[in-house]
Amino acid sequence: MEQKEEQKICNYQNSQAVMLPVFDALDALRGRWRIPILLSLMFGKKRFTQISREVTGISDKILAKELKELEVNQLIQRTVYDTFPPTVEYAITPHGESIEQILIGLKDWGELHRKKIIGG
Repeated sequence: MEQKEEQKICNYQNSQAVMLPVFDALDALRGRWRIPILLSLMFGKKRFTQISREVTGISDKILAKELKELEVNQLIQRTVYDTFPPTVEYAITPHGESIEQILIGLKDWGELHRKKIIGG
């Protein structure tokens, strides 16, 4: 069985080869709220108020702004249903689902970091 070479930052030609894509990723996911919103939608489609309840501490104004940005970056999809009053539902896109391994990595690192800092 062939051993897959471990991917390390130092294996790249130079730091610039790493920085531009990292900046692009950070731009799409920047801020305090986008990752929690994506995490919420990883568990299924939700309406605005459901996301607002799950992402504690976010204001409606900020949530609306962040949802628009996530939609522009094609990480989520907004669907408006022809009902009265109109029903709006948000869902993660396949492109948005592509960050799942990154989120798992962040969760794992966060658990290790918490243990190191707080103890455990």
